[in-house]
Amino acid sequence: MPIDYARRLTSRDRTAESNRHLGFVLAFVAGATNAGAFLAVKQYTSHMTGIVSSMADNLVLGDLGLVLAGLGGLLSFLAGAAASAVMVNYSRRRQLHSEYALPLLLEAGLLLCFGILGARLSAIEGLFIPVTVMLLCFMMGLQNAVISKLSNAEIRTTHLTGVVTDIGIELGKFAYWNRSSPPGQPEVRANRARLRVLVTLVASFFAGGVSGALGFKTVGYSLTIPLALMLVMLAGVPAIDDFIRLARKPRS
Repeated sequence: MPIDYARRLTSRDRTAESNRHLGFVLAFVAGATNAGAFLAVKQYTSHMTGIVSSMADNLVLGDLGLVLAGLGGLLSFLAGAAASAVMVNYSRRRQLHSEYALPLLLEAGLLLCFGILGARLSAIEGLFIPVTVMLLCFMMGLQNAVISKLSNAEIRTTHLTGVVTDIGIELGKFAYWNRSSPPGQPEVRANRARLRVLVTLVASFFAGGVSGALGFKTVGYSLTIPLALMLVMLAGVPAIDDFIRLARKPRS
């Protein structure tokens, strides 16, 4: 991957194009992680709507253990989003190039931990649920927060409900019959560029899901290693830029 391209994707200086390209890559990573994690722990870890709904169902059914398990996943996702916000704001106040890269590097490290220690971690009970589930929920919260912050919440990568909703809105605009509009009213036009981005996000997530499921079926937990390396290649350049700048900074 060219260094300048990686720098544009994860540096603090953002463009619409870099946001889109980073979103596609992160959607692939999220899809692969989510699908592989389901085969590993029998639970999706990026969809908080489903987790909260299952908590409500299990509360009514009287299964307190599953309610607490859902709560553990929810709190882990929340902690990941909060950690991402802390790192982004810390870097922003110090004008670091790795403003958005640091959370992605942390995600890469956690992916490696999951890949190397996943089988052992799955046997360790954490806050109501296995540590693997908490770790995966934390990673999804971390990633969802960083892409939301850098794109001003225009791009989502860990879940597709909002993305598919936006696709439906644009398709509705595309199908609208403007000839029946009252005189003087502006025509309803679909944003074709946005529609292409949304469809590509869904396709990237799906492709990642297929790759993650096949990868876990073939090599097990080790499937996370290439995903982590992909994140390191993206986020490592701004971090190295900051390291070089700090190393060259004269000491008082």
